[in-house]
Amino acid sequence: MPIDVTALRAHFPSLDHGLAFFDGPGGTQTPRPVAEAIAATLTGPLSNRGTVSPSERNAEQSVTDFRAAYADLLHMPASGIVHGRSATQLTYDFSRTLAKGWRPGDEIIVSRLDHDTNVRPWVQAAEHTGATVRWIDVDPETAELDLTSYERALSSRTRVVAVTAASNVLGTKPPVRRIADLAHEAGALVYVDGVHYAAHHLVDVPALGADLFVCSPYKFLGPHCGVLAGAPELLETLRPDKLLPSSDAVPERFEFGTLPYEILAGARAAVDFLAALDPGPGVTRRERLTRSLASLHAHEMTLRTRLEEGLRDLGDAVTLHSKAQDRTPTFLMTLEGRDPREAQLHLAARDVLATAGQFYAHEPFAALKLEGPALRVGLAPYNTTDDIDRLLAGLAEFL
Repeated sequence: MPIDVTALRAHFPSLDHGLAFFDGPGGTQTPRPVAEAIAATLTGPLSNRGTVSPSERNAEQSVTDFRAAYADLLHMPASGIVHGRSATQLTYDFSRTLAKGWRPGDEIIVSRLDHDTNVRPWVQAAEHTGATVRWIDVDPETAELDLTSYERALSSRTRVVAVTAASNVLGTKPPVRRIADLAHEAGALVYVDGVHYAAHHLVDVPALGADLFVCSPYKFLGPHCGVLAGAPELLETLRPDKLLPSSDAVPERFEFGTLPYEILAGARAAVDFLAALDPGPGVTRRERLTRSLASLHAHEMTLRTRLEEGLRDLGDAVTLHSKAQDRTPTFLMTLEGRDPREAQLHLAARDVLATAGQFYAHEPFAALKLEGPALRVGLAPYNTTDDIDRLLAGLAEFL
């Protein structure tokens, strides 16, 4: 059934300020239940994990609940869910761990569609080990990955293929399963950046073919942190540098220091909030997530169509670089003869938040020959048709 957007928006105190937020790809607004879960955990009682006191059990429960929630969200075992400070931190950690087994002559494949989070850690790890970096190119005419370049790059020497499930600037969703199947045939692991993808789709890590998948809850209504999912049997083969007394169990061996129990509670609450967006039938949380995220996708596609039509009406004054056939409701645009940063200021003065920049997308900007900043507009669950109309009116006035 359609999402009740009015009821949904009532959970977001920040929306009471009258702002229309189009900066979802950089981080969404936070609903009250997420903040309440964080506060309730912090005020405890709370201490380090254990089983003796109520404070220890509360900490232990926050970890258990977090892993169970992200197991449901990502369709993976709870024992394969790793917390990290951010997707960037997790990618650096795992690239360094995997690189322990690389030698000169080994090859790593990265893509020119990816956020730098899924590029630079692999490039730098390759530099430290003498491995060779190969690239999947982007077709600037379609904003799609050039899979011919991928097939040329892939070989029996490939150790890791790192690719995004959705571009945070162009919205492009490459065929991850096809990429993964070819990588596995060559004996390579597949590391998928799902930060932007998880904000708009129900994730099924095994169905994508990802060996390791990373996402960021703050992109889908949660607190600032990162989550990595991997099969426990794969994680058992990886040996990160760690403190001697710290746990060597999986997934704890990849989590350094005391976990932020309150953040884990907020991240779990975000999953529960998403699962309740469409209050129809469903026994398990995965079933509720499946239904709710399908309804969310339909809502976002309706808004995307309205925005696309409005941008077309602005004519040649707007150049839209998000052109892939399969993409998220995220738009990257440049404005004829105008500085996108001035457009951002113009819109902000009218309580419409859309940001200008390069958004850590160094490779996509180079592939599209975009030398300066561009304006990015991204939709989130709480956006409305009124938000879209305000944005379009502000752009028309600016142009």
